[in-house]
This record gives sequence, structure tokens and C-alpha cells, in this order.
Amino acid sequence: MIYDELTEIAEEEFFDVVLQTQIIAGKLRLHIVDGSYLDIWFSMKIEGRFAYHWERRMINGSVYRYDNRPHENLRNMKSFPKHFHDGSDKEIRESEFGEDPKEILRAFLQIVRAKIREDN
Repeated sequence: MIYDELTEIAEEEFFDVVLQTQIIAGKLRLHIVDGSYLDIWFSMKIEGRFAYHWERRMINGSVYRYDNRPHENLRNMKSFPKHFHDGSDKEIRESEFGEDPKEILRAFLQIVRAKIREDN
């Protein structure tokens, strides 16, 4: 399963920011060194639906999410339905991530790493 491959990437390539990994409620959760977490979810009901969600609201009020939920108000984006929530649910921009879940995770964890370094 894809979660096993993503776990391996998180633990081996991003050990400096990922403390622990676990599968809960059908998603992969990565526990991050700052006390936040990154959830990675692939729908079992809707083929191709996914979300990479970094929850930091309890730390500094921010949330980062890459997903492909087809919001009607985003129809004009070139990357629709894919989009990136950049720090909040309201700050949304076009997707700059690729198609491969492993490469998406690597790119997303690079953002996590950079933001944590920025905060320290």
C-alpha cells in the first residue's frame, strides 16, 4: 500500500522533522517535531481524491493543505481541482506539486522543514 512507501520516505529522508508515523482512521499521520502533525489521506470511496494536511493551528494558527476537493470558487485555477492552502483555509493558490504521491510528500515535507527552521 502507498502508506507504507510514504512512511519509509518520511522516516528515512525526513527524520529531522518527523518524530513518528502511524496509520489512524484510514490515513497516515506524521507527528512533527514542533508538536504539529501532517495527515495524508487517499479516499477509498472517490477514486483519485486525496489530501496532505499539515495542522499547525494549535501552534501558530496556521494550516497547510494540498488537496483536490473541487471547490466551485476555484474553477478558474489552472490546476483545478488541485490547490494549496498556504497558511490558512482562505489563502489558496494553484498547485505546484506533481502527480506522484511520493514526490508530493517529499515536496510537502520540504515545506514543513523550511517552516520549522524559519520558526526557530
